[in-house]
Amino acid sequence: MAQADFNAVGRRKKAIARVRLIPGSGNIVINKREIDNYFGLETLKMTVRQPLVLTKTTGFDVVVNVNGGGLTGQSGAIRHGISRALIKANPELRAELKKAGFLTRDPRMKERKKYGLKGARRAPQFSKR
Repeated sequence: MAQADFNAVGRRKKAIARVRLIPGSGNIVINKREIDNYFGLETLKMTVRQPLVLTKTTGFDVVVNVNGGGLTGQSGAIRHGISRALIKANPELRAELKKAGFLTRDPRMKERKKYGLKGARRAPQFSKR
């Protein structure tokens, strides 16, 4: 490997994750906190680790700076960023990650509120009288 670390950006909803893969022992650090301290739910931790488990990649420490959105959006953004960084590290992993859908930016966003309604689609309560 010519480069010591690999950088990538992942996004989901309002969350933006800047990911660095550094040669190391496999630790995942998010906003200067261990993954177990940052995410409480096991499903969110699993989401973050999915690209590494799928490609059977070891030997990289993952350092993430993430902001915006909620915890679910942040975990999806981190997964997207890790997948992109893994491709920079080893382009042969692209087919595997693409088939699993980890390289596709999730386009779903919050729908805007419309005038005359209480929310994006929620209408005022109907009353006959």
